[in-house]
Amino acid sequence: MPTLIILMIVSAMAFAFWNASRAAAERAEAVGRDACRVAGVQWLDHSVHAIGLRVYRQESGWLGFERTFRFDYSHNGEDRHIGRLVLRGDRLVSFSGPVMPAPGTIP
Repeated sequence: MPTLIILMIVSAMAFAFWNASRAAAERAEAVGRDACRVAGVQWLDHSVHAIGLRVYRQESGWLGFERTFRFDYSHNGEDRHIGRLVLRGDRLVSFSGPVMPAPGTIP
């Protein structure tokens, strides 16, 4: 009986981790897509790729996961650039990628 309870707890923890990972990937996809749209560049592959996972201490003192994602974009359809974003929970804490063109500049 104790083995079944332990198995159920581990299964619930695995499901919670998987669910949080999917939610973070969906949030990263939305952030990358919106950044490319605002900057006027093409979002390539229509996806993000998880490239890192770390544990960090939240302001409340609890431990949480910091996830790093990569996405690709292009200025003219012939080049390929890499964008990177870091999420702590669902909060964006770091972004490098396409930027909005300065007003008055010709792309």
